[in-house]
Amino acid sequence: MTDPMPGGRRRIDRVLGEGFLEGLADLPLQEVRERRREAEQEEADLSYVRRMLQGRSDILRAEIARRAGGSHVGGAGGDEELVRRLTEVLTDAPRGDQRQRSDHGLGRFLSVEPSRVDEHRREVEQVVADVGISDVTGASDEELRAALARVEDFEHRVSASRRRVQEAMDACTAEVARRYTEGQARVDDLLPER
Repeated sequence: MTDPMPGGRRRIDRVLGEGFLEGLADLPLQEVRERRREAEQEEADLSYVRRMLQGRSDILRAEIARRAGGSHVGGAGGDEELVRRLTEVLTDAPRGDQRQRSDHGLGRFLSVEPSRVDEHRREVEQVVADVGISDVTGASDEELRAALARVEDFEHRVSASRRRVQEAMDACTAEVARRYTEGQARVDDLLPER
């Protein structure tokens, strides 16, 4: 997931481009709705990528914590313990006496599913490959910390783009709401003709 490029052809480039919100009040209602849908789809995609990156970060943190706690992989029950811990990291279930994940349920309700899922998965896999963490148990402590820093940096960039996309989506939503509030649009216009 590269950063948005001014004048680029990708959806994120359009949504975050200078002209996306210009003259919003003068556009036909259908165009404002289309722009909102475009922003919503991009937000869904960025949220998907962000969750994947957070999962990779959780795996790295769990391995760093396991090593700091003196647990050893291998030997009797070692692989089973690692699988159990990684399962806890990647689910929303309570972990022992810990509370549920604090980030669960804090997102927006989206009416669209992520698009380009395979493309996004490949991007995240490339980040993971670039930092060399396909086998966390084989990496040194230093390699794990460096990989975590790089994955977190990438996740922060995705999150920053996501916030900007949400702002564009909110601006379009506010414009649609304004038109209904001021009587420039009617709910009846959305109903099929009989």
